[in-house]
Amino acid sequence: MTPFRRCLFGLAAVALAGAIGPVAASEFRLPSGTITVPDGYTIDIAAAPPLVERPVTIDFDERGRLYVTESSGTNIPVAEQVKNPTHRVLRLEDSDGDGTFDRRTVYAEGLMMPEGSLWYRGSLYVTAPPEIWKFTDADDDGVAESREVWFDAKTLTGCANDLHGPYLGRDGRIYWCKGAFAEQTYDLPGRPGWKTRASHIFRARDDASGIEPVLTGGMDNPVDVVFTPEGERIMSCTFLVHPGGGERDGLIHALYGGVYGKDHGVLDGHARTGPLLPALANLGPAAPCGLHRHSGFGHGEALAGNLLTTSFNLRTVFRTELAPAGATFTTTDTPFLQADSVDFHPTDVIEDADGSLLVVDTGGWYKLCCPTSQLEKPAVLGAIYRVRRHGTKPIADPRGLALDWKEMTPAGLATLLADPRPAVVARATDALARIGAAAVPDVRAVLVAGSPPAVRQQAVWTLARIDSDAARQAVQQGLRDGDAGVRQAACHAAGLHRDATALEALGRIVRWDDPAVSRAAAEALGRLGRPEATSRLLGAALRADVAGDRALDHSILYALIETAAPVPLREALATGHPEARRAALVALDQMADRLPEPVLSQQDVIPLCADGDKSVREAAWWVAAHHPDWSAALADQVPALLRQMTTADAADRAAIAAVLAPLAANPAVAGAV
Repeated sequence: MTPFRRCLFGLAAVALAGAIGPVAASEFRLPSGTITVPDGYTIDIAAAPPLVERPVTIDFDERGRLYVTESSGTNIPVAEQVKNPTHRVLRLEDSDGDGTFDRRTVYAEGLMMPEGSLWYRGSLYVTAPPEIWKFTDADDDGVAESREVWFDAKTLTGCANDLHGPYLGRDGRIYWCKGAFAEQTYDLPGRPGWKTRASHIFRARDDASGIEPVLTGGMDNPVDVVFTPEGERIMSCTFLVHPGGGERDGLIHALYGGVYGKDHGVLDGHARTGPLLPALANLGPAAPCGLHRHSGFGHGEALAGNLLTTSFNLRTVFRTELAPAGATFTTTDTPFLQADSVDFHPTDVIEDADGSLLVVDTGGWYKLCCPTSQLEKPAVLGAIYRVRRHGTKPIADPRGLALDWKEMTPAGLATLLADPRPAVVARATDALARIGAAAVPDVRAVLVAGSPPAVRQQAVWTLARIDSDAARQAVQQGLRDGDAGVRQAACHAAGLHRDATALEALGRIVRWDDPAVSRAAAEALGRLGRPEATSRLLGAALRADVAGDRALDHSILYALIETAAPVPLREALATGHPEARRAALVALDQMADRLPEPVLSQQDVIPLCADGDKSVREAAWWVAAHHPDWSAALADQVPALLRQMTTADAADRAAIAAVLAPLAANPAVAGAV
């Protein structure tokens, strides 16, 4: 990177911090420099050298011990690192409960560059490309004696951004992100030998079975994923779009089947529902990495539901407030924590059981593939900081360690789903899921007993983690719940398990419910893969709110693609309402890779480029633009399209120009223009 471009990155960082807006703040002078947090908060050191030196990611176990992936500080080429991995994992303990860690063991050594960590069911999962490792310390001496590869991606590129994660979803699945653009091969249900170079979120059961992609991207580096109580996914990523106009990195609403990011060859062959899906929040050249959704526990409503994103480049932890907007969200983004040291590089943020936040500063060691870190400073060490809300009272037993977990009955565990302590709820949820079908009656009782909506949602997610017919039937109670958030969670749970017995209920929801709930129902209907779902989805395409809601429209169209049922769609294309025809046209084109042979020809599509309905015309041109071999046949349609520009408004003129631009390289089209 030239000095001029480095200057531009620095100016962009300053501009972004200023554009997001000032907040009332308090400064704290710490050994690493001055750190600013909003008024009403305090910050202290939770762990520092020599206890930790270059922390990268962190996670707690159920007893409050902290697992820290730590870099050795090396930046030698990845191809050399893999021959002798030197990174490690530490286990930290706070022996006196004062919030500062004071003891450690070296939990595991000899790792590739750590890219994420998750404590789950007695083991620590660590992403160290090209593998995700599962470490287990059965004798609890602080050193993992068992080390096994949980998942092997089999690809490792020069920046080691091939893998990030893993993350535990509310549904009990383990999620992770594929970055870089190396080709990988998977056997998906009904699609053996599926190959991809694109970025993805993947998920699987805890035994690594049932791997499936959740979304597809042209971004270089998808990093962290969090989950709303309703089951929506939010992801942080870098180089989401080509840099320009203050945009580069950001957050996305990670819709199932969505295609995001820069538009280039790695996306070829992946089904799309229209233009690439947009960012949820643009953060400029921030290099966002760690992402956390705060429960609000210990902080009141001030942080409840807010997202906290660490920005490696901007020395900042951003706070993002989500506001529902149709089937997706709008955001308000402000700095929550900022440091003045150029060597402060936050990489992770998580919530402790008492609601306080731990923020990881990895220090100055990282230079590999980073356009803004030009100097390697392994001697500039990092630390872990704790942020608390000022004046909050200590919370007694925030992890429920005083409870007799071993003797707890399913009924007793089910009552804990209403506990105010998030760590207790999480542990009870997992305990019920491990009991399995025998726990379903007690969990269902919570769902139907008139508990608060948040408790009923948690009951739905508990049922989602249990593989039994009784659990699927109980989830259907959630589809009839009076609260939209509970219905939305139930839609996700029904779709996860492809519960065909929920088809009728999902069909009603997708047509008539709130947009966000309808979107989740569409996702579920598509996952059923049943031709009977087609009529319900085409009916949903007629909703008045679909035209202005890209998220809802995407999920309906992608569900139609997943049904892979061309016959009812061809009927709709021939005789249906314009919106149903548009939906059928896109779905028929994009389901081609799921069928033995294509079901649309240029003779089907080209006449529709002059259709009397604008939405059908635009869809036809969009489809045609993805078939370069049809370009010559489109030339006859160009004069009529250009004539429309003479009377169209500015937005329509821009849309027509965007349609023609990808086709203009064809001599016949260029001649017609």
